[in-house]
Amino acid sequence: QVQLVESGGGLVQAGGSLRLSCAASGFTLSNYAMGWFRQAPGKEREFVASISKSRGSTSYRDSVKGRFTISRDNAKNTVYLQMNSLRPEDTAVYSCNAGGYYSESYYQGAIWGQGTQVTVSS
Repeated sequence: QVQLVESGGGLVQAGGSLRLSCAASGFTLSNYAMGWFRQAPGKEREFVASISKSRGSTSYRDSVKGRFTISRDNAKNTVYLQMNSLRPEDTAVYSCNAGGYYSESYYQGAIWGQGTQVTVSS
């Protein structure tokens, strides 16, 4: 069964840190670029970060640059999102996606995880 499973979410105070994990099963993660997205209540899902298949290229939305770091361990079939200096506006459900890169831009694929809740209190 092809799936992505996120973990590591939770409740944290502003300024704190969390590390999200996204574990793949049923397919080889190294064949895909990977992305993290988030969706806050009442808002549309938005791009957070992406990483190329070879880890040579990463991209971030402006509001998380310098605070979040995406990484991957292809041997473990897992992608990570290290989130530091968290802010209340980072509160959302975070989901990972298996996609690709075209012209240095990430595009979403069909494989999504179920999401993990991140709540940042002020």
